Amino acid sequence: MIARSRIQAHLDDHVTQVLQCRRCSRMQSMPVSGGAVVSDVMLIGQAPGPREPVLQRPFAHTAGKTLFRWFEEFCGLSESIVRSTIYFAAVCRCFPGKSAGGTDRVPAPDEIHNCSSWMNNEIKILRPQLIIPVGRLAIAQFIDCTKLEEVIGRKFRVQCVQHSFDLIPLPHPSGASPWHKVLPGKKLLSRALKLVARHPAIVDLRM
Repeated sequence: MIARSRIQAHLDDHVTQVLQCRRCSRMQSMPVSGGAVVSDVMLIGQAPGPREPVLQRPFAHTAGKTLFRWFEEFCGLSESIVRSTIYFAAVCRCFPGKSAGGTDRVPAPDEIHNCSSWMNNEIKILRPQLIIPVGRLAIAQFIDCTKLEEVIGRKFRVQCVQHSFDLIPLPHPSGASPWHKVLPGKKLLSRALKLVARHPAIVDLRM
């Protein structure tokens, strides 16, 4: 209990600092946080869309509905339980704005670098058993992700900031990409979500 209270205090301070971050001048919003949830599981997204900064929570729009439906269907965890028991992080915490083509801009390498210390610090604080990176950009922060079909549906053992953990990648649930809706993506997504559901850290959340 004492150790957990110490972790909570450290995480509270960390999230406060994240929300005050102004490192990237091209970003189009303030940082978004899912809250200081002490957990053995971290879910890492890519970057907020335009709705998330307004609603002040990650995965707050269409992609989020799909993501939480996956957790409900395969893991038996509702959105409220997922948000209250899993720590939400992201490669970049601010909305990057729109590209010239009208799609959400992919964060630049310097922005990813600027934000990386926040995620590294969260891994140091929480020492999670399981990290679930969502989308190619998030996956690529830990393992090579040239092709989604080579990494989705598999569990990896990864070390980062002197901490080892299981990594189960998921594709991004965005409606803009059909990858997870057609074969082989649909089958591989199902396999990945079954791996997530069986992981001890997720099983503990259902107890």
